[in-house]
Amino acid sequence: MHSLSDLIAAARSGDRLVSFPTDTVPALAVRPDRAALIFAAKQRSQTKPLILMGANSADLWEFTAGSAEEKQIWQQVAEQYWPGALTLVLPASSHLPAAVNPTDPTTIGIRVPNSAIARHILSQTGPLATTSANRSGEPPLQTMEAIAAQFPEVLTLPSSELDKLEQTLSPAKPSELDPATSQGVPSTVIRWQDNQWKILRQGSIQL
Repeated sequence: MHSLSDLIAAARSGDRLVSFPTDTVPALAVRPDRAALIFAAKQRSQTKPLILMGANSADLWEFTAGSAEEKQIWQQVAEQYWPGALTLVLPASSHLPAAVNPTDPTTIGIRVPNSAIARHILSQTGPLATTSANRSGEPPLQTMEAIAAQFPEVLTLPSSELDKLEQTLSPAKPSELDPATSQGVPSTVIRWQDNQWKILRQGSIQL
């Protein structure tokens, strides 16, 4: 396991995959243009796109394309549910690297996690392409230790550093790493299609 500065530097360079806790399941993450590294590590089908995760909604809108009216609707939903466990699948702009969604680069899933640690990291790296940390078809790994064991090439933070970081970022809040507050359930996914929302996956937010 590594230090926070090592993890952020690796994420910025795109040379290595990194992993960190979120409000749902721990993320496997990489710079968007290097998303092929995730597909290879997970042995994941390229028909299953990754999610673009950001520190705030303002960092993510440039990767989407829509009319002024559509963007207003999307922003209203984002304001209601973000930070939180809701992924919005929207039309993608030309700013999105095709590697994030190789078979259909015209759409992109975006999310802002309700995790102070994740947003702190993302605020310094910029939006990252993310997915759950596991081999394709297997259950998501729930701890940094399990991720480091299965993916030794991935940079993770030791529990001691995560605890210290959490106390610094949200000293008065319950532990986001505590099973009672970290749900371990993937995000709910909704797609904007034909001027309406379609639920693709019911997750920790019930819609």
